Amino acid sequence: MGINGLSPESTYQNRFAGLVMKLEMRGQLRLEQQMKLAPHMIQSMEILQLPILALQERIEQELNSNPVLEIEESSSEEETSAEQQAETTAQGDVTTQAPENQGEDFKKVETLDEEMKDYIDKDYADHDLAPRPRVSSDEPDTKLEAIKNATAPPESLNEFLEDQWRLVEADEAVKKAGSVIIDYIDEKGYLSVRLEQLHNKENTAFTVDDLNKALGLIQKLEPAGVGARDIKECLLIQLAQSGDDMNFETRLVSEYMDELLQNRLPDIAEKMKCTVEEINRAVHRLSKFDTSPGLQIGRNTNHPVTADVNVEYSEDADEYTVRLADYTIPRLRVSDYYAKMVRSDKVAENTKKFLQNNIRSAQWIIDAIEQRKHTLLNVAKAVVKYQREFFDKGQLYLRPLPMSKVADDVGVHLATVSRAVAGKYLQCSWGMLPLRKFFSGGLEDTNGQEHSWEAVRAKLQQIIDDEDKSNPLSDEQIRRKLAETGITGLARRTVAKYRKLLSVPTAKFRKKY
Repeated sequence: MGINGLSPESTYQNRFAGLVMKLEMRGQLRLEQQMKLAPHMIQSMEILQLPILALQERIEQELNSNPVLEIEESSSEEETSAEQQAETTAQGDVTTQAPENQGEDFKKVETLDEEMKDYIDKDYADHDLAPRPRVSSDEPDTKLEAIKNATAPPESLNEFLEDQWRLVEADEAVKKAGSVIIDYIDEKGYLSVRLEQLHNKENTAFTVDDLNKALGLIQKLEPAGVGARDIKECLLIQLAQSGDDMNFETRLVSEYMDELLQNRLPDIAEKMKCTVEEINRAVHRLSKFDTSPGLQIGRNTNHPVTADVNVEYSEDADEYTVRLADYTIPRLRVSDYYAKMVRSDKVAENTKKFLQNNIRSAQWIIDAIEQRKHTLLNVAKAVVKYQREFFDKGQLYLRPLPMSKVADDVGVHLATVSRAVAGKYLQCSWGMLPLRKFFSGGLEDTNGQEHSWEAVRAKLQQIIDDEDKSNPLSDEQIRRKLAETGITGLARRTVAKYRKLLSVPTAKFRKKY
């Protein structure tokens, strides 16, 4: 008998029925909100975030990928503006330019449709794609020309050294050892591993002695100082290759490099039985040598910086004029040729669909660029308005400016201002400055005057520049100097942090003898 007089079979059935009830599925209604961005909104945000050089590249990509997008000729702006008309497509209104030879264009459309129809119907019936119009064989291939005219990538340091090493006369074992060494020279020109580590006992192609001979030959290659294992060796190599008399400097580096790095010039002068002035002159000559010779060769990763906004002062009006530096950005429009193809009854439906999608994409990119111009210009004007003292007097008068204040002034979201200033530069009488520089927090001095953190750092730099170099100020003394100007509440460690951000060494290394 089972539990409570039930049979074991009945007990099992009851338990199974209970388990089924627990595993049953039930429907449930729930309300929730989700925000999904339309593709054109995402594209607009991406365009807004691009600096001017990246925007030029993006426009080139769009012109190459979208056949209906073309550059509006600036020479006929006044003439074309009077002839523009709205062409309605299945997706909306498209602004196009009416050509003078409309009849010839329609003949081209008819011919093009007849040539393409069979091919499109066969291969593209189920796709949103269509080939571009055929190009005459007499016309140059712009993409091929661009590839031919593109500059070759710069030669790397290792390739540069290998080219020289092939011309060096040495034994085969030394040549192989040198090739291995070159592979381990870093971008600054230093050998990053010990020679013993490069010698594999199972490899009989060369010995440690071959490695030493090869390294000596490599250190005679260009640029001078390459193949060194530390700064000391790098300087000694360059001193040995110098055509001037460098005996004093050679002794200074070879015997007293550690004391030199610690700025212990009086101790060195006592040991070398010379004056501190002689050592200072030697240090000045040493400063002309390159401690990173490898960086002279190889890829240049520095990207060019171009102003997105120009700010100019007008004496007559006593105000600043803000304008966008977008003269290199071409004006875009939708091709009238393809806009008319969409309206033609002789064009296949899949071709129309392809063109309609591209027209919609073209209009999105045009609107996004115009929106970028409008937003960036308004943000820049707000910056100039709130930072007028900076443009008049300079770095010390940069005021705290939260992005939310500019966002309220322009009438956009805070994130829009952040995207608008990202990677953008402003050109003014004080130089080319990142737009984000004008947005920072700060503090009030004892007189109630607001100072941004940038201004505080500029004041700190000014105090260090004006100090007595024979008795430089400590971080605590700098803090007191700042307090005397009204900037109070800074801790000594904050001063030290700002000093490091400005790449200013400690008082010990700033001391001049």
